[in-house]
Amino acid sequence: QVQLVESGGGLVQAGGSLRLSCAASGRTFSSYAMGWFRQAPGKERAFVAAISWSGSSTHYADSVKGRFSISRDNAKNTVYLQMSSLKPEDTAVYYCAARPGSGSYYLTSSEYDYWGQGTQVTVSS
Repeated sequence: QVQLVESGGGLVQAGGSLRLSCAASGRTFSSYAMGWFRQAPGKERAFVAAISWSGSSTHYADSVKGRFSISRDNAKNTVYLQMSSLKPEDTAVYYCAARPGSGSYYLTSSEYDYWGQGTQVTVSS
């Protein structure tokens, strides 16, 4: 079992940057594939980015490709989402998620077993 705690959200102007962090408890973090999702008001939770357990494989939603970067530090039990060139449409609650296993990465919320509580990101125009 793993517990996830996101941090780093906030209010930023369009064009700005933020880095989200997701700290995980447990000794087996390095064996988990990780993902970031977001949910805007009135919308369903949507995939943002995913990373394999080793960090060697990543995948991004088309809407964030080239602007966001996912990474992980297994020694610190932490996964990051670096967000640049932020747009008002990036406004949402951002969640990190974990799935145990040796697969590469996972793209749908139903494939993840553990979720954080979310952190709000608001981008003003």
